[in-house]
Amino acid sequence: MTVSTGGVARYTVELAIALARSYQDDHYWLLSDQPFQMPQGSPANLHAGAGPRTPAERKWWLWGLGREMARHGIELFHGTDFAVPYLGQRPAVMTLHDLSPWLDPAWQPDAARVRQRTPRLLRWGLATMVITPSQAVRKQAIERFGLHPERVVAVPLAAREWFRPVRSPIPNIDPPSGPEQRPYFLFVGTLEPRKNISRLLEAWRAVRCEDAYRECDVDLLLAGRTRADFPQIEPEPGLRLLGAVADADLPGLYSGARAVVYPSLYEGFGLPVLEAMQCGALVITSRDPAIEEVTGGSAALHVDARDTHALAEAMRAAASSPEQFAGVKERALARAREFSWERTARLTREVYDAARRVFE
Repeated sequence: MTVSTGGVARYTVELAIALARSYQDDHYWLLSDQPFQMPQGSPANLHAGAGPRTPAERKWWLWGLGREMARHGIELFHGTDFAVPYLGQRPAVMTLHDLSPWLDPAWQPDAARVRQRTPRLLRWGLATMVITPSQAVRKQAIERFGLHPERVVAVPLAAREWFRPVRSPIPNIDPPSGPEQRPYFLFVGTLEPRKNISRLLEAWRAVRCEDAYRECDVDLLLAGRTRADFPQIEPEPGLRLLGAVADADLPGLYSGARAVVYPSLYEGFGLPVLEAMQCGALVITSRDPAIEEVTGGSAALHVDARDTHALAEAMRAAASSPEQFAGVKERALARAREFSWERTARLTREVYDAARRVFE
């Protein structure tokens, strides 16, 4: 497996740990040409490989990766970040998290290498099998890259087990004023163009300032790092930019929110939606096909991502009459129980077995 950063790194680590725990007779290796730390509490059969050892091995995808796998007797490679080795010496599985690099270059301005390299690897057949996190992305990948349907398998992600309803509203995060936490809407995710933050702000302002003399006293909390290309958000009353939030604090944030609002324009899965559902939160989100797969269509409130009025109406209803959405929150908890990293590991292992059969 490869190790990257951000959401891909979380996927890689969680999957590797779940595989190692579920299949204790197997050995799994995390490989990268960059330094990385092994996750704490890793099972004994999860190992770290070395990076390039010679100048030639700095050509990682061409020479270094293959030589490192040969040293450890690795039989199958899983590229968790849109890539596989350039020499097809063993079965290789590629995870395509989404098609955002190709749908709108502005969504992924730093993904020029992925945009050029990944289609070639797929066209040359170097990825024996392809994993997508949803059926929506599976369909998109088959259509865009001309892949054989039997080579592409949708394997859903999961939220960690510590995402559950909690009573403490937002531990380790100071309330904005006074001893009591004001009601708030919550967004969790990277602040970037694809997440539709500008429309979220417009909708929240419409709810907060319904006329010139009355304010709805529900704040908006934005939790997540800000990408370098995202416009600066100016301070205003009721708006709190929390920056990156520790995982340990997220369940409290989710559980205490009047609603978790995630109006993303496009997703491959939408993990914050599942995390919020698993915490029993009311989720207001877009009609993106992948997100609708996660919610099952009825475990969240779905609106058109480009309809500011519809988004504001859903937020206004959540703020003024939260009790009417008790059934949605119950369905969210029930739906979230269908996902687990153990299930993800089992389905991924089935893809590995299929890749071996195809490669033979």
